[in-house]
Amino acid sequence: MKNYKVLVVEDDIDLGRTISEALENNDFAVEEATDGVEALDKIYAQRPSLVMLDVNMPRLDGMRTLTKIKEFDASIIVIIMTAYSTIESAVQAIKDGAYNYLAKPIKHQAIVEMVRRALEAQQMIHHMAFSAPVVKLEAGEFVGNSSEMQKIFNIIHKLAKVDTSVLIRGESGTGKELVAKAIHYNSSRKDQKLVAINCSSIPETLFESELFGHERGAFTGADQRQIGKFQFAEGGTIFLDEIGDLSLAMQVKLLRVIQERKFTPVGSNREIDMGVRIIAATNRNLEEMIKKGTFREDLFYRLNVIPIYLPPLRERKDDIEKLVSHFIVKFNSLHKKRVSDVTPQTMQILLHHNWPGNIRELENVIEHAFVIETTDRILPHSLPTYLIGDTSLPHETAGNMPLEEEEATFLDYKSHKENFEKEFIIRALKTFKGKINQTALHAKIPKKTLLRKLQKYNIRAEDFKIV
Repeated sequence: MKNYKVLVVEDDIDLGRTISEALENNDFAVEEATDGVEALDKIYAQRPSLVMLDVNMPRLDGMRTLTKIKEFDASIIVIIMTAYSTIESAVQAIKDGAYNYLAKPIKHQAIVEMVRRALEAQQMIHHMAFSAPVVKLEAGEFVGNSSEMQKIFNIIHKLAKVDTSVLIRGESGTGKELVAKAIHYNSSRKDQKLVAINCSSIPETLFESELFGHERGAFTGADQRQIGKFQFAEGGTIFLDEIGDLSLAMQVKLLRVIQERKFTPVGSNREIDMGVRIIAATNRNLEEMIKKGTFREDLFYRLNVIPIYLPPLRERKDDIEKLVSHFIVKFNSLHKKRVSDVTPQTMQILLHHNWPGNIRELENVIEHAFVIETTDRILPHSLPTYLIGDTSLPHETAGNMPLEEEEATFLDYKSHKENFEKEFIIRALKTFKGKINQTALHAKIPKKTLLRKLQKYNIRAEDFKIV
């Protein structure tokens, strides 16, 4: 945790030192300040990741210091420390952008746990930035660009202050669920549950029961009462993924729940108050579905209060180099390797690919290269064969790319054989939309062999079930 700088701002010097020691003992790098003015000087100079901020201080109190911190850099996490007599101020501070508050006297373990949770939430926003979200606000303003982290933090800062529904739009693989997590874990509901539901994976006959629960005897097989996801997530957030796959009948029921903030379990006469925030996501064109009568316009407007659009990777190829660097760091840690970068030829291949699978596909490609590569740089031969033969490459690049001298010494038959085998399976799964039986039948692979190879190469068939 030494990479994270924490600033402790407390006018009681002894208490400030005690808090600092608790954090230092858990490997945080800590600075101290005794009032808001000194704190701002250190924040402007050092830009800490997190600030532990007292409310009652001389020269500049905690509330005004918080405002100035957020004006300077909305990404800096602020945790308010307050006496029980000023809890109202702490609650107001959260509305003004503070992450959370701790009431004095503060237990050491509570400090460390909250700081860790807050930094994990910040990391989610950092990863979310690679999805390049764009938010359309009521005023018509569009903000968000993966190359400008500050704008991403500002989006979260705005969403954390409100409790309205959010609709995340984007193709498969652009990071919609990651965005939903980042919104939840940086909102006032962060200490409650985030419950994700994939609307396309639950049979229509069971969907109402899954969402709203059922009474014993409500239908065949209902041998006991069961609470639904909405009740389970009470106080937290429901993430409805693939909302465009909901049947019209279920759209009506969901709309009623959103409007009335109440729901009725299947087979029951009792109404239960609904206290969850709804975040929905889809890769489908809901406007076209509305025109065709397959998606309700009134439900669309209920969900589309704050829309976030995740553009496909092919529309922002300037981000590919940054994404590649990000994944190299990730997989160096995961696979215990020391890959420094990719060669210029490799980068040219990556830049010219159309990326139908978006960020998820790019991540899989880089991990594939990590498994194959034996040098400290990713060479073209380590990429999947479908990329090397990509017809979207310029004529002088595709298929005729000169080998680097060091690459020629790594022509290993076994690794290339496995590379071909893995790519053949991936192509077959793509062709048959991730359906195991059809893939095995038409690609002439015994099903048991296919399942074994999927496990060997860490391939998930469900990743290829894209519309």
